[in-house]
Amino acid sequence: MRRRVPSPIGVAGGGGAAPRPAHNKDPPLATRTELSAFLAGVERRAFKQASYAVRDADAALDIVQDAMLRLAEKYGERPAEELPLLFQRILQNAIRDHFRRAKVRSLWSTVLSALGARNGAEDADPLETLESAAGPTQGQSPPELLEQAQVIELIEEEIRKLPARQRQAFLLRYWEEFDVAETAAVMGCSEGSVKTHCSRAAHALAAALKARGFES
Repeated sequence: MRRRVPSPIGVAGGGGAAPRPAHNKDPPLATRTELSAFLAGVERRAFKQASYAVRDADAALDIVQDAMLRLAEKYGERPAEELPLLFQRILQNAIRDHFRRAKVRSLWSTVLSALGARNGAEDADPLETLESAAGPTQGQSPPELLEQAQVIELIEEEIRKLPARQRQAFLLRYWEEFDVAETAAVMGCSEGSVKTHCSRAAHALAAALKARGFES
């Protein structure tokens, strides 16, 4: 005869009738096994999607791995049925971030190269004298790509050293892609001041590159 295990609720209540548990309408959270299975199943399709978007297998792989890591870290305990949509949002954001970084960093390199080749007026905004950013990195040799990566790292380091107003003007114009009027409105200053701040920031960065041995 099987021994009957008493209900903890019944014992605590002195043997009275146990209250009926409330029904939980929320879907069950994904288990580690379900999360791992989802990531394994979506990885190949995500890689193809990213590859079509960025036209670079190495970059696509980095994007997918980053998206998978973000999903696991931030949303790993969400219901399994929500994982596909969450992952797609993360993947699309990662692809957009890739294009944004590539565009802006290429622009920075172009601007600094242009500044190194001429002496611009202090109140001239470099963006107004450049027609387009540098082209894609396809065809560049490994040493050229390495040097570009080093330049980008140095630029980001030097940006943090700029005076606050110069840094703000530079980032609004070069990173957020605001025009002069929009930047002036955000900063609460004249358009001429925006051009001056931006020019000084760009020249300071160009000087920092030259001091580190990077020639345009």
